[in-house]
Amino acid sequence: MTQSVVIQVGQCGNQIGCRFWDLALREYAHVNKNGVYDESIGSFFRNVDSRHEDPANIPLGHGKGKIKSLKARAVLVDMEEGVVSEMMKGPLGEVFDCKQLLTDVSGSGNNWATGHKMYGSQYRENLSEVVRRAAEFCDCLQCFFVLHSMGGGTGSGIGTFILNLLEDDYPEVYRFVTAVYPSAEDDVITSPYNSVLAMRELTNHADCVLPIENQALVDIVNKITQAIPSTKTGKRVYSHPVVKTESALTAGTSGVVSSSKERPFDKMNNLVANLLLNMTSSARFEGSLNVDLNEITMNLVPFPKMHYLVASQTPLYCMSDVHLPPRRLDQMFSDAFASDHQMLQVNPKRSLYLACALMVRGNVELSDIRRNIDRLKPNLHFVNWNQEGWKTGLCSVAPVGQPYSLLTLANNTCVHNTFSEIRDRFNKLYKRKAHLHHYTQVEGMELADFTDSLESLNSVITEYYSLEQSMGQPVVVEPRLQIAS
Repeated sequence: MTQSVVIQVGQCGNQIGCRFWDLALREYAHVNKNGVYDESIGSFFRNVDSRHEDPANIPLGHGKGKIKSLKARAVLVDMEEGVVSEMMKGPLGEVFDCKQLLTDVSGSGNNWATGHKMYGSQYRENLSEVVRRAAEFCDCLQCFFVLHSMGGGTGSGIGTFILNLLEDDYPEVYRFVTAVYPSAEDDVITSPYNSVLAMRELTNHADCVLPIENQALVDIVNKITQAIPSTKTGKRVYSHPVVKTESALTAGTSGVVSSSKERPFDKMNNLVANLLLNMTSSARFEGSLNVDLNEITMNLVPFPKMHYLVASQTPLYCMSDVHLPPRRLDQMFSDAFASDHQMLQVNPKRSLYLACALMVRGNVELSDIRRNIDRLKPNLHFVNWNQEGWKTGLCSVAPVGQPYSLLTLANNTCVHNTFSEIRDRFNKLYKRKAHLHHYTQVEGMELADFTDSLESLNSVITEYYSLEQSMGQPVVVEPRLQIAS
C-alpha cells in the first residue's frame, strides 16, 4: 500500500485542501459502508486510537480493522492563522493532526520574498519537522501533493520553499504541485512578480505541475450555475448525498458534511478538489487499469522542464451536493476536450500534444475508451515521435452521484500562451521598477532573483514554442476565451 501526503500552503491551498478532505471522506463513506479501515482509506488517512497517542511516532491502526479515528495525511501551513484556525474549529477539525500545523499571525504581505526568503529561513526546521512527522506515519510514501496559489506571498513563497525542502529531504518521492494562477484582473498588484518568481522554483524542483487559472474556475462555476435546473419559483434544485452522522467514517470528526453556509470560493475550490480526487482515484480504489501516480510523470513529461499539464474534467460539478443529469459516455469524452471544461483558458486543439492521459472512473469498458480515442484522434495534433501518446486508466469506483467521470491531463504546447501573458504582466511592472523595493529590502533577496526568474520562464516558453513551431503547427497566441453568458 502506498501513501501520499498533501501539503496545503496559504489561504488558497488550505481552502482547497479542506474541500479535498471533505469530499474524500464523502466518497469513502459512500463506498465503505461498513466502516472498515483498508488500503483504500489508508492511502490518504491513518487510523488512530485517539485515547492512546503513540510517542514513538509509529503508525497506528495499519491494516484492516474497524475505523477508530481518521487523521488526514496532511500538513497545513499559513503565515496568517485565520484560515487554519477556522478549519480546526470546523466540522473537519479533528481530521487534522495539530502537530502537523505551522502558522504565524502577520502574513507575507503579498510578497514572495517575505514568504520564501524570510519565513522560509525562519521556519526551515519547523517545516522540515512537520513534513517529517507526516512522512514517518507512512509505510510506503510515494507522493507529495503541494497545494498553493501563485499570486500571494505565502502560497508562492513558502509553497515553493517547501518544494525545495522536499527535493533535498525526499528526493525519491514524487512532487506534484497544484498551483492556482491569478487572473489578469487580480486585485494583488504584485501578483505578476510573485508568479514569475515562483515559476522558477516550480520549473526547477517539481516533478509535475497542474496550473489552474482563477478566471477559468470562475467561468466554469458560472456555466454550472446556469445548467442547474430551476423550479417554477426560480430556486435552484439540489440533490444532497448525505453522509450519515453515525457512520464509522465520520466518527470523531464531528460529522463530515459541511455546513449549508457556503463561502464565496467554495464552488471554485470544489472544482480543484474534484480534480485531485479524480487524479488519485486509482491510488485510492481498485480498477481494471489503474494508473499509479508515478506513471503520470513517466508518460506525460518527455523533457524535464516541460512538466506543466493542462487539466480538464467532466462532468462539471462544483459542489458535492449538486447532481446534474449524467452525460452520454461519448459526449463525456468530447466535453473533456472542449475549452470550457479546462482549468486553463487555452485551446490545445490548435497546438501540439506531447502526451495525454485519460483517467476514467465508473462503469466504463476499455473498448469504450479505445473507441473514443480513435474518434477524437483525427482532430488532435500529436507530436510526430509520439503519435500513440495516450495513457489510459480505469478506476471502477465512480464519483458520488455520477455513473462515470473523466479527467484528462495533457502535456500540450498551448501552455506557452498562459506563461507569455504572465511574463507580459511582469514586464509592465518590472520595466518601471515598480514595487521592487518591497522585495529587495527582504534579507537575501536580490535583483538577480528577478532576472534569473524571468530567464527561467523565457526558457520554458521557448521550449514549448519551439517544439510547436518545429512540428509545423501554427503558433497561435490565444485570445482570452470567454464563455457565453
